[in-house]
Amino acid sequence: QVHLVESGGGSVQAGGSLRLSCAASLYTVNTYCMGWFRQVPGKEREGVASIDSNGRTNYGDSVKGRFTISQDNAKKILYLEMNSLKPEDTAMYYCAATRIWGTYCLDPAHFGYWGQGTQVTVSS
Repeated sequence: QVHLVESGGGSVQAGGSLRLSCAASLYTVNTYCMGWFRQVPGKEREGVASIDSNGRTNYGDSVKGRFTISQDNAKKILYLEMNSLKPEDTAMYYCAATRIWGTYCLDPAHFGYWGQGTQVTVSS
């Protein structure tokens, strides 16, 4: 099992920055990729950023150039650095992991392990 706990959310003004963290209880070679997703009420969960077991990253179009995903394997922590935040980035952000090899790492349907989420609110 993979247990994930997010932290670092909060309220910030537009143009500001936040860094989200996701602590994993188990970070094994069997995890194909990990990702950050976000969701607002009434909308589908959206893939924000992902990183696979080879360190390859992928980003949603709306965050490219502003967000950076990284990981500290020794500390078993996944990060999401968010810069130039916009009001439309407001959402609940979730950390997730999948053991389905070869899957598209920004599709939430392929992720079986989820954290409880952390709220990010960006005011204009």
